[in-house]
Amino acid sequence: MTTSSYTPPAGDPWPEAANYPPPEVPEPDPVRPDRAPLFPEQPLPPVGPKGPASWSGRLRTLPARAWRGRADDPRWVRPALLALLAATTVLYLWGLSASGWANAFYSAAVQAGSESWKAFFFGSSDAGNFITVDKPPAALWPMALSARVFGLSSWSVLAPQALMGTATVGVLYATVRRRFSPLGGLLAGAAMALTPVAALMFRFNNPDALLVLLLTLAAYGLVRATEAASTRWLLFTGAMFGLAFLTKTLAAFLVLPAFAVIYLVVAPTGFWRRVRQTLLAGVALAVSGGWWVAIVELMPASARPYIGGSQDNSFLSLTFGYNGLGRVDGNERGSVGGGGRLPAGFDLPGGAAPGGGRGWGETGLTRMFGTDIGGQIAWLIPAALILLLVGLWGTRRYARTDTARAAFLVWGGWLLSTALIFSFMSGIFHQYYTVALAPAVAALVGMGVDGLWRARHRLPWALVLAGTLAVTAGWAFVLLGRSSDFLPWLRWAVLVGGLAAAVALVGGQLAGRTSGRTGARIASVAGLVGLAAALGGPAAYAVDTVDTPHTGSIVTAGPGVQGAFGPGGGRKGGRGFPGGGQGFPGGGNGRSFGQGGQGGQAGQGGQAGQGGRQGFPGGGQGFPGGQNGGGFPGGGNGSGNGSGSGSDHANGRHQRGANGTNGGNGTFPGAPGAPGSTGAEGTAPGGFPGGGMGGGGMGGLLGGTKVSEEAAALLKENADHYTWAAATVGSQNAASYQLATGEPVMALGGFNGTDPSLSLAGFQKYVQEGKVHWFVAGGSRGGFGGGFGGAGGSAEGGERQESENSQIESWVAAHFTAKTVGSATFYDLTAPTS
Repeated sequence: MTTSSYTPPAGDPWPEAANYPPPEVPEPDPVRPDRAPLFPEQPLPPVGPKGPASWSGRLRTLPARAWRGRADDPRWVRPALLALLAATTVLYLWGLSASGWANAFYSAAVQAGSESWKAFFFGSSDAGNFITVDKPPAALWPMALSARVFGLSSWSVLAPQALMGTATVGVLYATVRRRFSPLGGLLAGAAMALTPVAALMFRFNNPDALLVLLLTLAAYGLVRATEAASTRWLLFTGAMFGLAFLTKTLAAFLVLPAFAVIYLVVAPTGFWRRVRQTLLAGVALAVSGGWWVAIVELMPASARPYIGGSQDNSFLSLTFGYNGLGRVDGNERGSVGGGGRLPAGFDLPGGAAPGGGRGWGETGLTRMFGTDIGGQIAWLIPAALILLLVGLWGTRRYARTDTARAAFLVWGGWLLSTALIFSFMSGIFHQYYTVALAPAVAALVGMGVDGLWRARHRLPWALVLAGTLAVTAGWAFVLLGRSSDFLPWLRWAVLVGGLAAAVALVGGQLAGRTSGRTGARIASVAGLVGLAAALGGPAAYAVDTVDTPHTGSIVTAGPGVQGAFGPGGGRKGGRGFPGGGQGFPGGGNGRSFGQGGQGGQAGQGGQAGQGGRQGFPGGGQGFPGGQNGGGFPGGGNGSGNGSGSGSDHANGRHQRGANGTNGGNGTFPGAPGAPGSTGAEGTAPGGFPGGGMGGGGMGGLLGGTKVSEEAAALLKENADHYTWAAATVGSQNAASYQLATGEPVMALGGFNGTDPSLSLAGFQKYVQEGKVHWFVAGGSRGGFGGGFGGAGGSAEGGERQESENSQIESWVAAHFTAKTVGSATFYDLTAPTS
């Protein structure tokens, strides 16, 4: 029936309504709704102040408003969100103190900041303010404040990180919920919480936890800004980027170009206003991130600690070198080995870094799906990429300013820009860096599933949803197969459940054509089964991560993975470091690795390489040294000149074996490219340094040193009479002694032992002034401080120049009294021998 277009003349009365009835409108079918777009317009939450006008009134009504949530939400939404946040908190706090000091390098800086406000401000490694950590200090501030309030303990250091994880899940939910349904927000939050690498890093004291939270807040601000061209929210986004810069320098800017371009394209205002707003956001970034940098750079070097990780005591060079572009192109001055690129003719054995990773794994488009990284982050990446395409296709005809497409661009830009840089960077790269991808992956999954579930009654979209679920289940089957000893039934349950749910989703849509209610019930059951299948694998890895202590500098999530590359790549066995069938012994002339022993297999330590003169690692033992007999990272039952039982260094689980004997003498083959050169014979000092304690691997570079009670008591003696209770080479070694005693310990050379932080003359002055009591020996020999010809030594002509740290150690050994406590050697700097 149609209506008449008759309009009565002006002044005439309207005819009776009964003569012109309204058109008949069919009642909507609640089971089989009409065709609708994937992402229909959603009302945004009301803007403006919430609750009563007074602050007292807002605080009084806050519990009720927090419980109720948005006025347009069904009543089950807010309890579900609070349950998700509570479960995340419990998951991240469970057994938190089992990891001890986690990364002792940062825990020592937290201890220093809890005692000295100057150390707090600069991020110093010690309360004596000798040297800083190799990052800006923002990530240390929450932990140091917690230690000041609750006292220094493993719990007070790590609990702020866990709470940051809960906050990240909450912010992610709020960001997705701005434009999508509560279902999408809850799914995004759950996917984020159960990402294995997130469960690892939000229980660890590296800077990545705060970095991810701040970047998620920046994404929230950008989504709010694109809704109404809000200058205030764009300034908020810039400020979050600035604080993220003070957390992990240029790692905060991986998504910045994409965010800026997205706002310039989609903001609902004129172009030149968009440009002005973006410039103002840049100012906010510079102010929030640059104030600390300006203070540090303008302050005289004598009035502040040395900038750890730099080669010239400059934070700017640290930012753009070792912590910046050097991570991308591999040219890292002061990195592991004391230099950036390996010298000519110096290659890693066994194809250690195929694809250009220069010792940090294979680079390329498949890097995020590789053996050692896939189980950390890649569970939902295929689904996220598919759903990103679905979101862009479903909004292709929408207006430029559409908020749904803007959201897909924000999170898709985050995922693609960060993943591509991670995939091709040839500098230092660790598996846990991938936590920066977790919010983007989770958001794309939540938003995409929200749209496809709404349109599941339409066969094409039901097929896409089913296909995405099948791909996710199949990929989870592959990832779980890489750790075949870990819950072997789970991979089959995930595969069968995922495929069955995918078939049921399509079958439910077909059944709905004849019986709408039957189809809806089938789809609901299939959805629940599919959700369990999609999240079952990462959830199991996350629980395993929570159940396992993690310590040291390089940690990974989940169970051990066969064939993984690099430190921490597998629980037991794997390819070790760097991989293949060769060990990692030192070259006789300092230019090339000598013939190695057998690589670790199924948890067996590598056989010993032949001895050499302070090679890499030197000594007649496996990698990292014969004192433990445990190869790095596979550990366990090392053979050759070293003796003692190894341990599982995989996944950063650095449990030490018993102290063993030092390696013996031997001859290394000469380096290729040096005609007629022959490796020199010599006695190795026992592999990587570690103060003789046999701990930590790589001379304490990764996990520090095990400090005995006798050694701790020795350093505590009259410690309040000195600025530093002791000095040693390397921040991890120093951190171990500092945390064991609670007294400042000078870390010569910073993290890698390669920073030119103090000359021999400078150290002699400190000793003469009575500022240092003890020197802990062993930190500068045969380890990374020796280097490849960078700050630590020279590769030319096969002659290794003594570094400044070696000069200090030699001078101390020649002029002061040695005292052995356990297997560690201490020199009393107040008792000269002559």
